[in-house]
Parts: sequence; structure tokens; C-alpha cells
Amino acid sequence: MSGDILIRKEGRAGRITLNRPDALNALTYDMILRIDAILAEWRFEDDVNLVVIDAAGDRAFCSGGDIVDMYETGKAGDYSYGRKFWRDEYRMNAVIATYPKPVVSFLQGFTMGGGVGVGCHASHRVVCESSKIAMPEVSIGLIPDVGGTYLLGRAPGRLGEYLGLTATRMGPGDAILVGFADHFVPVEQWTEVIDALTSTGDVHRLTNAAHSAPQSPLEAQSETIRRYFQGETLGDIVSRLESETDEIAQNALKALNRNAPLATACALAMIRRARVEKDIHKALFQEFRYVWRAAEQGDFVEGIRAAIIDKDRSPKWAHDGPKAVQPADVSAMLKPLGEDDLKFETEEKP
Repeated sequence: MSGDILIRKEGRAGRITLNRPDALNALTYDMILRIDAILAEWRFEDDVNLVVIDAAGDRAFCSGGDIVDMYETGKAGDYSYGRKFWRDEYRMNAVIATYPKPVVSFLQGFTMGGGVGVGCHASHRVVCESSKIAMPEVSIGLIPDVGGTYLLGRAPGRLGEYLGLTATRMGPGDAILVGFADHFVPVEQWTEVIDALTSTGDVHRLTNAAHSAPQSPLEAQSETIRRYFQGETLGDIVSRLESETDEIAQNALKALNRNAPLATACALAMIRRARVEKDIHKALFQEFRYVWRAAEQGDFVEGIRAAIIDKDRSPKWAHDGPKAVQPADVSAMLKPLGEDDLKFETEEKP
């Protein structure tokens, strides 16, 4: 049995612990399948009142998906592995988001990308002093996926657009404000809280242990961000930022000019669609259309090369800046896949 993930029952709880601390607990395909399988079992077991998901080490809950294999296969022109990985990952994300029993996640350190898909769809999400949550996918040619567009679409004002398009990291106060977390509990109390949850199966033990949320820097910036990110298109937003001289605008502009233009434009469209639809399945369904095409028609392979393989931080994107992306380019990445569209076990296409 793989040691990358530890699965067991303790008291009245099912326990899932991500166990790759040296790799910042990055998700492998096997870990995704095992989470999905055990949640299917525990759903119908009367001795499991709730599920606790945590991770080994203090640096990260989960830094994202283990995507090197996706890069190698995609570079070779084989897109099947990445598509299989994402298909099964998204189904697992939907299971967590709609699970009939309480799911409690403990999100220390970095929670990014695929880690958001495991930890931030839980019904009760705990952060601590070290928590740093982000959806940085646009920096590597992807969109905020694993249901990220759904979470960002629920954020107040235009904070969802800002976070998804700039890949800005959230501290614990920001994460609670935006809706990626629910409770702040100092990390030194986590063991005691988890023991109480497992011994009683009573999720209210968590609520009783929660402290006041730390200050959120984003809260003070939210009105400025709303004005800057309300433009209809990515080009509109960039033009507005170019006309402003304050630090928020200039830092955001640098990020938009640095990140993959096509992915950023698609992310904007998808976050806004998710805000209207308010449905995790529909968000994942739309995200899958993008990632299906990401290696073959998008900038994903080049983004991984620049950020992780060669680490030169000089990607050569397909579009020459955010204003170069046309509506037709976005539509081409998000159009139906026919029989390849994502399906869920409990329902057909949204």
C-alpha cells in the first residue's frame, strides 16, 4: 500500500492524511483514486460520522497536482494521461463538495491548485497562522480548476477575478473573507481539536474551538479591486490598470502581463459564468473543456517548461500579451467536447 496517503478510521471519524511532505504533499494520480474510493465506502458506513482530511509536515497541506508526468506525456504529443488525471480528479472534487457527511480539512502552509480541490470543497475548512492559499494556474497556462472557478465566483465583489487572474496568495484572514476557509484555529491546538472530532464524531467541537479570524488585507482593498476588475474583457481590465498609478494597480498589471494571456482570458470568462450558475458540477464541467485542450491547443506545456522544468521563468506564450486574446480564442477553448465532455456518476452533463 502506498505511503503517499494514510487512510484509516479513528473513533467516529474517517481519517485521510496526505503524506508526501518532501514534495509539499503534491497529489499523485494514485492518491486521487484512493481518496475517491474511500469516500465512496465511508458514505454508507454508520460508524463514520465525519471525515478529517489533513497532511503531514508543516510546509504545506498540498501544493497542487504532481504534473511532471503531464508535461512529459504532453510534450511527446500524448494527451491521454493528463486528460485521465483531470477527469478523475474533478470527479473526486465533486464528491468532496457534495459529500453527505461533514468533511473537515486542516490547511497549514501552502494550499494551491489541486490542494484547493481536496481541502477547500470540504464543508468545514480550518486555517492557521501559516496558511497560504492560492490558485496560481494562469502562471503555467491553465485556468483555476478543480472547482476553483466555482469558489472564485462566490467571492465578494470582484475579488474572485483579482485572485484568479493575478494568482495572488491569501493568508488565513483573506481565505475566510473570500470563502476558501471557514475557521481559524491556531496550529498548536489542531491535535486537540482533531482528537475531539474523532472521539465524538461531533463537528460542533470544531466550531467551539474556532478563534476570531485574523485581519484580512484584501478587505481594505476590495473596493479598489472592484473598480479595477469590473471590465467586461481582459483587455478592458488591463486598460483600466494601465491608467492607474497606485500599488494595487501596478502589481496587478505586472501579474496580468506575466501570466498566460489565453488562460487568463478564459479564467475571467469562467469565473463570471460560475458566479451566475452557482453549481460545482457545472464549473468542473466547464473547466474540463479547457484542460482537455490545454496541452494540445493552449500554453500548458510551455508554462510547465518555464516554471518547473527549465525554471527560466521566460515562457513564450501563444499570444503577445493579454490584449491580444480575442473572444473567438476563448470560445475555442471552452466549446463542447461531445462524447469527451466530463460526466459525473450521479448525473449526466449539466
